[in-house]
Amino acid sequence: MTTRTRRIERRSDALSKQRIVEAAIEILDTDGESALTFRALAARLATGSGAIYWHIADKNELLAAATDAVITRAMAGVIGAAEPRQAIRAIALGVFDAIDAHPWTGAQLFREPWRPAMLQIFEGIGSRLQALGIPEKAQFDSWSTLVNYILGVAGQNAVNARLLPPETDRAAFLSTVTAQWAKFAPAESSFVHQVATQLREHDDRAQFLAGIDLILAGIETIR
Repeated sequence: MTTRTRRIERRSDALSKQRIVEAAIEILDTDGESALTFRALAARLATGSGAIYWHIADKNELLAAATDAVITRAMAGVIGAAEPRQAIRAIALGVFDAIDAHPWTGAQLFREPWRPAMLQIFEGIGSRLQALGIPEKAQFDSWSTLVNYILGVAGQNAVNARLLPPETDRAAFLSTVTAQWAKFAPAESSFVHQVATQLREHDDRAQFLAGIDLILAGIETIR
């Protein structure tokens, strides 16, 4: 009995929660949420499911912990002493890139908005709005607009990327969309014809940041 107890303790010490979470992130990134099972995780870690349950209660807790880890890394890139406006842009871009690299985090953030991942985003944006001197009565609406834009656009970008086969050439796909737009009569869709070239050549990250700048420009007029 004593020998068995010691074996479990050694395995638990060697198999940390951090190792489990990192292995889960690898599975999620490679094969998606449906592939993340404790059996698959145990196989990747060369251990038994019981050793994983020692640290993680269930799949929901594992997904939440993986999301927290991804967003914490993204937020760590924001310089605490940076000018508030630039800090907001850095947070926005960090979250955008994190969700782009780990598409499964987008949906997970909304499942449990009280988790550390979401709270870091909330506080990071909100505290910078306060530092910008936005009136208290306008802070909630300003914060909500920014957060919804960041998570909405980042999440949709990740969804769009997964809708097309991995081998899809982005430039070729956008050229096809542009060609389809060109079929509409200019008199009925003059704006679409005007921006067609920009669609084909645009950069998703740059366009995302342009949206952040537009929102901030509007917010900063509130006094």
